[in-house]
Amino acid sequence: MDYDWSAADLAFRDEVRTFLDEKLTPELRRAGHLATSVYPDHDASMKWQLILHERGWAAPAWPVEYGGCDWSLTQHYIFGRELTQAGAPALSPMGIRMVAPAIVAFGTAEQKAYYLPRILTGEVFFCQGYSEPESGSDLASLTMAAVDDGGDFVCTGSKIWTTHATEANWIFCLVRTSREGKKQQGITFLLIDMTSPGIEVRPLVMTSGEQVQNQVFFDNVRVPKTNVLGQIDDGWTVAKYLLVHERGGALSPMLQVMAQQVATAAAGQTGADGNPLIDDATFAAKLAEARIRTEVLEILEYRTLSVMAQGNNPGPASSMLKILGTELSQQITELALEAAGPRGRVYQPHATKPGGPIAEFQPPADGYRSGEEWQAVAPLRYFNDRAGSIYAGSNEIQRNILAKAALGL
Repeated sequence: MDYDWSAADLAFRDEVRTFLDEKLTPELRRAGHLATSVYPDHDASMKWQLILHERGWAAPAWPVEYGGCDWSLTQHYIFGRELTQAGAPALSPMGIRMVAPAIVAFGTAEQKAYYLPRILTGEVFFCQGYSEPESGSDLASLTMAAVDDGGDFVCTGSKIWTTHATEANWIFCLVRTSREGKKQQGITFLLIDMTSPGIEVRPLVMTSGEQVQNQVFFDNVRVPKTNVLGQIDDGWTVAKYLLVHERGGALSPMLQVMAQQVATAAAGQTGADGNPLIDDATFAAKLAEARIRTEVLEILEYRTLSVMAQGNNPGPASSMLKILGTELSQQITELALEAAGPRGRVYQPHATKPGGPIAEFQPPADGYRSGEEWQAVAPLRYFNDRAGSIYAGSNEIQRNILAKAALGL
């Protein structure tokens, strides 16, 4: 395959760069650079989504008839890469990248007409109701009950690790509608209005101190059957389709930016021997290994892109890329924390742009911070990134998928 961009691709890249120079304000860039996890400051993310929507670029991967762009796969890759390198705040994936493609694939005409335009504008903001206290990696063991009651389902149970449930006004849920057959059967995919009576949201405090994750309780919540996505008892089919979108995407641009930031920071930090940390042989070797692996990940992403551009199924590539990307991110955030030195041990979230409220923290009245902003970001990103190998299907499960699909074990 040819790894060089065509003239048309380079022209598109320049168009995107011009747009970013004009529309990506210093405030929005700051929110992107100071994000402490994959979830940026919510207000900044929504402001940026509206700007992209005005240009018609909020959901370029959607079908054109629903607001997407008629781009090649290469253009999609370039667009994502330029956003990352410019420091744009990420958009919440729950609506645009996850449930929206499922609505396009499985939704009724009425569901598409209602949800899709409102997801684009942010009027409808989804969170994800998959995991339960006793059902995480083994998702098919979920027990949240949805009892048939005429035109409604009556839902009782709870979901956990629900990102941005306090901001969301809708949640897509997997619920148990039957206990017959295999555990993957009898699961239904429901779209639930978060303002429905009987829903309670309790924030969870993460190791970073942020309240981004939540537990959501459902006590006899009535949901119209018209809110079923796909077929009753066949929600597992919808869930599997959605998970492919959750695990997909190009991670190498973000990792390359992160690695360069670590290299720049290490050049300005003093190591134990009094010399710049970047000159420390052990640290330099670890950073070089991470950057080499990131370049390898990029080539693998290009190969996957090439397969998809020819209309072929990349197979278990999404699992492979998910493993490599999340574990590399953990490695790089560990190096960033090492580069931050003693000031990286200071808890000062007020110097960052976290993805949610900070629990029981009173910032200094004068806004003082120890060190530079990136040193305040480093520990929070480190703690948040530990979850990367768990969410979207743990990496152990992804390795099982590869063992079966690629090795025939």
